[in-house]
Amino acid sequence: MQWSDGCRRVGVFMVVLLWAATAGVVTAQAEPTREAEPVQQLEEVVVTATKTPTPLSQVTSAVEVITEKELQTQNLKTVVDALRMSQGLAAFGSGGPGTELTVRMRGGSPSQTLVLIDGAIVNSTTLGYYSFANLTTDNIERIEILRVPQSMLWGGDAVGGVISMITKRGTDTPRVGGFFEYGSFSSIREGVHASGQKGPLDVSASLSRWDTTGFSAADFRLGASERDAYRNWQGSSRVGLALPHDGQVDLTFRWLNTSINLDNLSNPPRDVFGSKTKEQQVVYGGSYDQPFTDWWSQKLTLTHNEDRALFLPGTNQRNLVTGALSVPAGSPNETKTSTNRIEVQENFRLAKPLLLSTGYQFREQLGGNNTGLMSQTINSHAGFAEAQFNAWGRVFATAGVRQDSYNTFGDATTYRATGGYLLQETNTKIRGSYATGFRSPTINDLFFPNFGNPILLPEKSQGSDIGVDQRLLGDRVRLSGGYFWNRFRNLILNSNNDPACAPFSTFLSCPRNIGAAVSKGWEASAGVSLLRNQPFAKNLDLQAQYTNTLTRDLTTSRRLQRWPVDQWSALLSYQPVEPLVTTLAVRYVGSRFNDLLNQQRLRAFDVWTFAATYDVTTRVQAYTRVENLFDEKYEEILNAGSAVRSLYVGVRVNYDTK
Repeated sequence: MQWSDGCRRVGVFMVVLLWAATAGVVTAQAEPTREAEPVQQLEEVVVTATKTPTPLSQVTSAVEVITEKELQTQNLKTVVDALRMSQGLAAFGSGGPGTELTVRMRGGSPSQTLVLIDGAIVNSTTLGYYSFANLTTDNIERIEILRVPQSMLWGGDAVGGVISMITKRGTDTPRVGGFFEYGSFSSIREGVHASGQKGPLDVSASLSRWDTTGFSAADFRLGASERDAYRNWQGSSRVGLALPHDGQVDLTFRWLNTSINLDNLSNPPRDVFGSKTKEQQVVYGGSYDQPFTDWWSQKLTLTHNEDRALFLPGTNQRNLVTGALSVPAGSPNETKTSTNRIEVQENFRLAKPLLLSTGYQFREQLGGNNTGLMSQTINSHAGFAEAQFNAWGRVFATAGVRQDSYNTFGDATTYRATGGYLLQETNTKIRGSYATGFRSPTINDLFFPNFGNPILLPEKSQGSDIGVDQRLLGDRVRLSGGYFWNRFRNLILNSNNDPACAPFSTFLSCPRNIGAAVSKGWEASAGVSLLRNQPFAKNLDLQAQYTNTLTRDLTTSRRLQRWPVDQWSALLSYQPVEPLVTTLAVRYVGSRFNDLLNQQRLRAFDVWTFAATYDVTTRVQAYTRVENLFDEKYEEILNAGSAVRSLYVGVRVNYDTK
């Protein structure tokens, strides 16, 4: 039975962990003289939470950081592979590589998570959310995840939180390299990269391609036989220039060019032949950071995100329930969207414990297509102010307010306050926050022909959390836990067969502010360094997290769509000798409802992954990754396909130039 198989796998994993933990404690007690000298490391710094670099120990928000080293050790191809293992997030895809893939946070919808690439807002101006389908890990230095409402600093769309990807900066000796990977579904990936620093100039650049015949976007177990191929070109760069008087200019660029074959996942599902989306995205920006005195600095940011997608409906389709053949409805559809952001931020050190940040932001969203949606524009002007308090490295607090003015619905005011206390003697930090947020209606919500509702108001939210972060045994044990609560008002939902939509909707269907919902739950995570520098155990580390999310639609008393009550993940990393690193990861997702009416239940599943890297020489590294290790049969979204057990092998080459 499926349940007994899952229990057996979890049981095996727990036995391994228990053995490892016991061995680590016994060894540490029996051989104290073999403990290696601790290596002093700089503390992780977070920018997304306050828009100023802040040490992680002083951040008063629920934050998670994923580093480049973690991405490479696990041999992760896409950013969403890392996000799936993070706490508080639900990431689900509608098929194989390249199909739509959205991320939700703490009970919110995908549109309530603001996504940034090097400070550029990449949420779709027409759909509201960002699809992580095409974003690979190439040239990404870190991912910052802020799991609290942060409209006060970042504006609309940050109702649930913020996910920020930051491109790698060139450092040290100039280096060039490349990689090649081959695996299941005829998957071929190759890429080149270069990075380095010379005097005041630092550069990092990469170019990669990924081709795969893939598998059916509609679940092949339903009878879908056509493989849906995928192609992904991706390039990125970051150029930095250090200026006199500690000034810094950074220019970033990321380009994606993709093509994916699609199926129809509606009920009943259809295997569609010839349906395809071709997409090209360009994200670029620049920032100028300049301190004028020891108490005053300024940062100027300009970003642009442009997306062009061509949808082809296909030539033929087969109903996977009845077997009937038909011609797909619709015609070729090209959608063009773009987002511009200009921001000026001033930072004032008014006193040693007090930092005041003020700023102005202009945001412009444009979108349209060739099937009736004329090019439309939403723009906004915003001003914000935030105070950060730090006394004796123990007491921390932030408070801020923001005023947005939109050309479509008027003004929105948001505020946020946080507090924390660090007991340095025990490395215990207590933190809490309360914030309000909003999400503006999209171009589709307002202007789509015979559907858009021009009188929509923004969605609004209130959110709070409280948590404790604990470090023990010289940072060998890192624990975190907390409780969160969110309430969403004026939710924009599609109202079907509603006379209130007339006369502007000939379909008697339109988006309206008729929803209200609440989410609450608790999160817990642990990171344990079990062994260090022991025979055949240079490193043995465990990371685990659990998220409990209770959601309720206050209008219907039903659970929110696609939100599992229980999620957890665990990662065991084992380095027996210097050149070899192995990881065993498991991700569990509880049962959930695919629809708003709570009629389409999706069962729970657990997916296991094994990865290994081996340094053949100082310049050559071989690696492998086995996904869906136990060949789990599951669907993240109803009728969507998922990969069977898959094997990938590759090699990386790096060369330091002189």
